[in-house]
Amino acid sequence: MQRAPAPDPTDALGWAWHEWAHPHRAPAADRSRGHFALWACGLGAGLAALALFAGFLVFVSTLARHERSPADRADGIVALTGGAQRIGDAIDLLAGGYGRRLLITGVNERTSRDEIARLNPTQRALIDCCVDLDYRARNTIGNAIETRRWMRAHRFNTVAVVTSNYHMPRTLIELDHALQDSDRILPHPVVTEGLDADRWWQSPPAAKLLASEYVKFLASWVRTRFEDDPERSRAAILIGRGKPVKMVAEPLMLRGID
Repeated sequence: MQRAPAPDPTDALGWAWHEWAHPHRAPAADRSRGHFALWACGLGAGLAALALFAGFLVFVSTLARHERSPADRADGIVALTGGAQRIGDAIDLLAGGYGRRLLITGVNERTSRDEIARLNPTQRALIDCCVDLDYRARNTIGNAIETRRWMRAHRFNTVAVVTSNYHMPRTLIELDHALQDSDRILPHPVVTEGLDADRWWQSPPAAKLLASEYVKFLASWVRTRFEDDPERSRAAILIGRGKPVKMVAEPLMLRGID
């Protein structure tokens, strides 16, 4: 008679080890590959974040710290709304002979020509004769489209651009995309009061503003790599505020309010 195997004394304690106790345990090689994949993903995310931050520092370092007049005269001048100082500087450039006409683009519908003249009383005659108001543009893409239409209507070849220093990089991308020639653009960045680009980290509002503008700058750069014509931009409609940005695709009708 064959003798039965002796019982394992650990069975009585409930912790006897059996080869079949963990049938789904992954082999050591598979676990190592999984850990490496997680480590690689973490490293990639870290490098991407580092690259974005480095790009942000470069973006901030390129912003103008001091205002200076354009290096040359242009056929026309365009001011993008968003700060009262922009319009004042643009009117001063017009009075100084740096352009023959001025377009103020993205004007609020409640803002009239008379109101602009009241804010610049010494230039009323110049505002009446040589300033055009654009009420259609709702964002920087619309500003670029309206600038192109205005330049074509007046047969202008060059334009001096007035906007805030932090907004200028994105503005130049959009205008270069619309005009297809960066040599036709003379930037005049306005240094925003209260925004110290050299100490942005000491001011949460300044850091938030610059970070937001940097993200928009990157989005514009990527978008313009894939779009041929801003007037057919679906992104313009998606990011529009107030009235749909497809309004900028209407036939050009320069107008002002008396």
